[in-house]
Amino acid sequence: MAGTDEVGRGCLAGPVVAAAVVLRPGVRIPGLRDSKLLSRRKRRRLVRGILAACASFGIAGVSHASIDRINIRRASFLAMRRALRRCGGSIDHVLVDGFMIPDLGIPQTPLIGGDRRCRSIAAASVLAKVARDRRMVRLDRDYPGYGLGVHMGYPTAGHIAALERLGVSPIHRRSFAPVRRLIDGDDRLPI
Repeated sequence: MAGTDEVGRGCLAGPVVAAAVVLRPGVRIPGLRDSKLLSRRKRRRLVRGILAACASFGIAGVSHASIDRINIRRASFLAMRRALRRCGGSIDHVLVDGFMIPDLGIPQTPLIGGDRRCRSIAAASVLAKVARDRRMVRLDRDYPGYGLGVHMGYPTAGHIAALERLGVSPIHRRSFAPVRRLIDGDDRLPI
């Protein structure tokens, strides 16, 4: 049984990233929780424990350009399907944080708040968040001034101010309203 989750759905820049994790039966990972409830430092520390406790895992992303082309919902599902394929081995059932994944081909159970209720989903949440954060830190070096390594692409006041000051970078999601408004010349950006 695999747990899967995605991160970066509400961001204005960068990819959406998903992870899938198959935990070995009976293994406990001290401190494991929903990634949103953990500090960056605690998430990074948990990665080693998660990798030691899992039978298999997969991590995959979908680019900002694909998000603009197919929409964030479809991109999130695509990232989860890719992560599950990369997980390898035989997966009999998938526990999903939130919604059913269309066209999965594997029995699945959606769990609202699954990252708080299920260890394998929480582990997937942590792996996806750490992987995406690392990617955003690298993108921050390529696109300085936006603060991507701090806010990770989420629509913070600082990110909106940087967009207004610097304009839209090549890795911003043009289909997202705050970015689209800036491209279209509407200076009434919501924060």
